[in-house]
Amino acid sequence: MKIPPRFIAAVSIAAALFVGGPTALAAQAAPAPAVASHTVSAADVGDICSSALPAEAHDTLDLIEQGGPYPYEQDGTVFSNREGILPDQSSGYYHEYTVITPGSDDRGARRIVTGESDKEDYYTADHYASFDLVDYGC
Repeated sequence: MKIPPRFIAAVSIAAALFVGGPTALAAQAAPAPAVASHTVSAADVGDICSSALPAEAHDTLDLIEQGGPYPYEQDGTVFSNREGILPDQSSGYYHEYTVITPGSDDRGARRIVTGESDKEDYYTADHYASFDLVDYGC
């Protein structure tokens, strides 16, 4: 069973606060340097209301929250952001999960890509050609 990285990060932050107090947390929370030569911000990514996602995307988000099991072996693997569409982060920051496409003989083109922050979920319906940050407030 793969544990979503944002849960590991939350436990790590809680442990830092418990053991070392706010100073340890500040040291741990230092941002990683950008890896790519160009800068992409969250503003460069589209957004989509959670209510506008297909039902299968909600199923995938539920599986991520539960920690699996996932329908495909590739689910939960590191997403490298080779396309450079998502904000630049260190390697291992993003993970990808399949959104089942009805009628498809394979994994299809739809994915949820998660970041390490809580509720940092991106949806793509076109196999990484574009991304929308899921807005849970609408």
